Amino acid sequence: MTVYAHSVIARPMTEWEPLEDHARAVAERAAGFAASFNGVDAATLLGWVHDLGKIKPRFQAKLSGEINGEPHSGEGAKLLQSRYGGLGPLLAACVSGHHSGLPDMENLTQRLRSVPNIEPPEWMPIPSGLMPFGPITGNGISHFSIQFVVRMLFSCLVDADELETAAFYDGRDNRPVTRAAAVVTADHGDAFDRHMAGFSDRTGVVNDLRAEILAHVRAGAMQDPGLFTLTVPTGGGKTLASLGFALDHALRHGLERVIHVIPYSSIVEQTADVFGAVLGPDQVVEHHASFDWDGVDDDEDLRRLRRVTRNWDAPIVVTTAVQFFESLFSARKRRCAKLHNLTRAVIVIDEAQTMPRKLLRPCLAAITELTRHYGATVVLSTATQPVLSRDQGLIVPEALESVRELAPDPPLLYRKLRRTRVTNVGSLDDDALTERISQAPQVLAIVGNRHHARSLFDRVADLPGARHLSTTMTPQHRRHVLADVRDRLANRLPVRLISTSLVEAGVDVDFPMVMRAAAGIDSIAQAAGRCNREGLMKAGEVVVFTPTAEGSAPPDEVAQMAEIGAKIIKAHVDPLSEEAVADYFRTLLWSQGVDALDAVTVGQEGGPQKTGIMKEIATSGGNMAFRFEQIAHAFRMIDDTQAPVIVRGGRWGIPDDVLDDLKWRTGTGGIARALQPYVVTLPHHIRRALEASRAASLWREDLFGREFLMLDHLQLYDDHAGMRMERFEEFDLIA
Repeated sequence: MTVYAHSVIARPMTEWEPLEDHARAVAERAAGFAASFNGVDAATLLGWVHDLGKIKPRFQAKLSGEINGEPHSGEGAKLLQSRYGGLGPLLAACVSGHHSGLPDMENLTQRLRSVPNIEPPEWMPIPSGLMPFGPITGNGISHFSIQFVVRMLFSCLVDADELETAAFYDGRDNRPVTRAAAVVTADHGDAFDRHMAGFSDRTGVVNDLRAEILAHVRAGAMQDPGLFTLTVPTGGGKTLASLGFALDHALRHGLERVIHVIPYSSIVEQTADVFGAVLGPDQVVEHHASFDWDGVDDDEDLRRLRRVTRNWDAPIVVTTAVQFFESLFSARKRRCAKLHNLTRAVIVIDEAQTMPRKLLRPCLAAITELTRHYGATVVLSTATQPVLSRDQGLIVPEALESVRELAPDPPLLYRKLRRTRVTNVGSLDDDALTERISQAPQVLAIVGNRHHARSLFDRVADLPGARHLSTTMTPQHRRHVLADVRDRLANRLPVRLISTSLVEAGVDVDFPMVMRAAAGIDSIAQAAGRCNREGLMKAGEVVVFTPTAEGSAPPDEVAQMAEIGAKIIKAHVDPLSEEAVADYFRTLLWSQGVDALDAVTVGQEGGPQKTGIMKEIATSGGNMAFRFEQIAHAFRMIDDTQAPVIVRGGRWGIPDDVLDDLKWRTGTGGIARALQPYVVTLPHHIRRALEASRAASLWREDLFGREFLMLDHLQLYDDHAGMRMERFEEFDLIA
């Protein structure tokens, strides 16, 4: 009697998918994914047994339309747990969670006690024993490596299962199942060469130096895969140099894709657009979290978009540090699906100094794991290279080793590209700050939070060329402001830009003077990158100040960075030199001791808790009782997540005619892209309050649920400065 994996509504059973066919297809695809890390046998076994529970008569009846809640993932998990000793339970976790997520091992043991034993059918090849897989084959393997390979195998299984299931239904519905090559090819290298040839006629000291940096970095692509740093001062062409290296390195060593990791979601789209202009937009996938498109059935383009953002099966992926690092420690099926595509990839981590201190040790452990056991190359790219290696004096077990620098002589590069002088003027109240801004016809003032940026802008709004920039403004609004600012700078017109640190995130502006609220040396260096960027002056002026206005105080962690930064400025003639930057990071990393580099709490209240993810893994790994769910819950790079609100109407909201056109579309991917220029991200509680007070309303809720919330109360959005948060209470929107 044939048993089935998938049924087709209103079709005869001859068109259903037999379980044997599905299991074989998943086993073969999962094995292909795991080939790069010696996981073929384990992945094959997972593929064969993952749907063993579908053999049960009640589940077959469910496929025929009977309404029942019969599960099917426990039976294969129990088979693995009972037959394969110490390694079996780890594989059982993958099968048990292949429709939900990796469970805590103690919960898995309890769950499987009530699951019936099922003998595998004759067609299912079940080996009598299981050899160690992945890095487990080595001696002295760490508990970190063991839990990491479990996530990798889980990734292979869930991605293979979803792809094969989709292929079956696509075939039944006569939808195309072919897709373009998703690896780096010689065509990508040729496209990069053609693009860079367009700059060959540009001369000048800065452009000549950028060409020299690019040539040197690309020559380094011949080196063996592993760990690299790319230390290039702001304005030295670091982004394109890293892409050139990544493409050359991938082609030289047969690596498959390039993953470019950016700390700020606000510039993911910008970087993807740059790479798309070089390689073709269809070759680049951007993945961030402005909208969640899961669960919405739609056109072929959206299906492809959902697939490649789920599993990163694309030649070039541009994503956020949050998405990248949280996926490496996730237990969720959808986040883990992409992990196997990090093997044999070139991973560029831009602005590497922004890795959060409280999670630095697990981040470094994951980076090492990818390069040591999964054939990946990782490039830590920044103008202010943090102290992360043993050679630099980082004394933690996870300190990086055998790191190679790609840039030609970073200290010399810095001296050649040095275009500013930094002074610390101490405390300034807003009166003094306003006076300084009024005396400078072209100045960029960067403060520590949105509230202070807004209040300072209100003070200078009547000055010629006063402009404001923050994340309370829609992307469309910010782009207009930046275009206006660049135009005024180029034409030597007055321009006084008041901004949050948003402007430091890869924004190409060139001011003769920058004022920066006290911060860490890395932030001051980023601010300096907006000053005399093209070297047209002998030296631009970067003024560091400590704001004293009410509401201007930074969070405690930033205040600590600012305090250390002030000491570095006082101690070094040039506080942005490589020596000063290294001194800053050494002081910062050791200011609170080694425990501060792995400081999150693992475990829920009322249950067992530990401080530190590495300590949790080392402890629970002693008896292979990893708490996958608890670790995933603890690893959060951003504590206060944001949600999108779409501004409707007015000067910077989505125009009514565009919105009317979107009413007739059903493609969520195209709609989300069309709405993106008009989005402001706000804390979840603010979004909920806007909806509850009817200042905002859900758009096309019948089709998209709670996906798109439109701001209707336009008095809350100012044409000069974006969302007016102080008006929420004024209009009784938030109690």
